[in-house]
Formats: sequence, structure tokens, C-alpha cells
Amino acid sequence: MTNQINGKQTAADIVASVKTSASHLLASNGLMTGLAVVIVGDDPASHTYIGAKGRVAKECGFQSIQHTLPEATDQETLEHLIRQLNEDTTVHGILVQLPLPMHLDSDRVIQLIDPDKDADGLHILNAGKLAIGDLKSGLLPCTPAGAMVLIRQIHGADLSGKTAVVVGRSNLFGKPMGQMLLYANAIVTMAHSRTSDLSSICATADILTVAVGQPEMVRATWVKPGATVIDVGINRVSAPERGANGSRLVGDVAFDEVARVAGSITPVPGGIGPMTIAMLMANTITAACRVAGVEGQLSDSTS
Repeated sequence: MTNQINGKQTAADIVASVKTSASHLLASNGLMTGLAVVIVGDDPASHTYIGAKGRVAKECGFQSIQHTLPEATDQETLEHLIRQLNEDTTVHGILVQLPLPMHLDSDRVIQLIDPDKDADGLHILNAGKLAIGDLKSGLLPCTPAGAMVLIRQIHGADLSGKTAVVVGRSNLFGKPMGQMLLYANAIVTMAHSRTSDLSSICATADILTVAVGQPEMVRATWVKPGATVIDVGINRVSAPERGANGSRLVGDVAFDEVARVAGSITPVPGGIGPMTIAMLMANTITAACRVAGVEGQLSDSTS
């Protein structure tokens, strides 16, 4: 019987560990961990995500600071705010909610963040450290780091002999996911939506991760019996049974049918989403502990 992976519970366990570390850091060093989040515009989904992150940050005992900027904010104003946050010693983690409005250069903004405060793990310096196998001194991108925690719960720390297929090649997930799996000794195949005979390649995977933004693309026939399936997709689709304008969230994997084949699978929602937020908190406490010169790097479980 397929095991539905409980991302909510694992995320709650990580958050509890972060809370303990933050409390210890405050008691022993007088340092309150600070997380600053920046959101530009009125996108409802982005505000929902930011709200959830802010609530978890407060649960962790962080000082949670939110900067909400109007849609018309120009590049110079946004960059000035990032520079201020870089210099603010009470801020240990900085998160800019993506996507930004179209008139803003997202990459310039991300690369302006102090890499030591890069809570999302997206700065080119952190990406470069991951690329050369340094999983200790940088900050890891949150979603693949969270996926690795779930994978290791099932398969252990050493993935030697396991075949992993990563569907998706984004800088946010696909590329770093492949690197993390490789460093855990898995045999890794990188694929994407334009890969020829994608279904056959997916069917070779002991561990299948999917992040392509195509609702329920992966079907049961694509999945090796007993495989671990990590679904990173989150797509809103029409659900007429919920009324005239009804909708529901689905992943990139057809959950109901794949669950009958897979050994373990993440649901959507409730799988990777909570893990991403938990790893954001883990990155922030790691950054704060480094400032204080103490142990407390919770992201070690991904390396």
C-alpha cells in the first residue's frame, strides 16, 4: 500500500527544532533571529505565501519583518530597500517573494541580497557552492533541500544504487535537486518537458521528482512500482463540482492513479509546500547562528 508522505508533520518537526535553536540563541547570546520578507504588488497567491511564512517565523520566535511595496515600485526603490536590509544587523535572513511584477528585474534583486542572508538560497554564490559540492558553508535552496529531507526519511542518507529522475531544469528546483541527489550518491538523470520518451525515462526511477508546472502530467504508467514520487507542482484547475467558479489545487502528478503504483508519494497540497517554508526557517536560524559563531545548522540533514 502506498505511503502518503506527511510533509506537514516533518515540517512541524523542523520548525520545532528551529524554535529550540532560536530560543537557545536568544538566551545564550542575546541574539533574536530576524527574518525580513519583501513583497511587491497585490498578487493574492504571493500574499498568501508571505502570510504563511510570517506566521511560521513568529512560531519559531523570530523577529518577523514584512515590507509590502506597491505594484508601481521602481527598481531603484526596491534595490535601496535590499541594501538597507543587508546592512541591518538585526536581520539574518532576507526573502524577496517571487515572482516580482514584470517591470522589475528579479535576478538583479536576488543577486543584490547579501549571500550570508540569502534565506531562499538563490544567490549565485550559494548556487556556486552547491554546484561544487559545498553543502555546508552556503545556504541551500529551500524546496530541493526540503525534498531531500523527505527522500532521506525513506531511503536513508546514502542513495547508492538508487536511480533518481528529476523532471524540470529550473534554477529554483530542478538543477539543485539533481546536484543534491548526485552528492547523496544516487544515479541521476535530468529530464524536462521536452525530453523525448519522457514517460519511459520516468519509469526507470526509484526516486522521481517532478517540477514542470503541468497539471497531472505524470500518469501511473510513468511510474516504477514502489518508487518514491516527490511532486513539486502546484496548479489551480477548474473544479465544476465546487460551483460555477470552483477550483482545486493539483500537482504535476496525477495523484489518485499514481498513488496506486508508487511506494511513497507527496500530496498536493500538504507535501512539499510546508517543507519549503520549514527550510526557509532552517536557513534563517543557520545564518543567525553563524553570525553568533555557534553551532545550529539545521540544513545538515540534506548534505
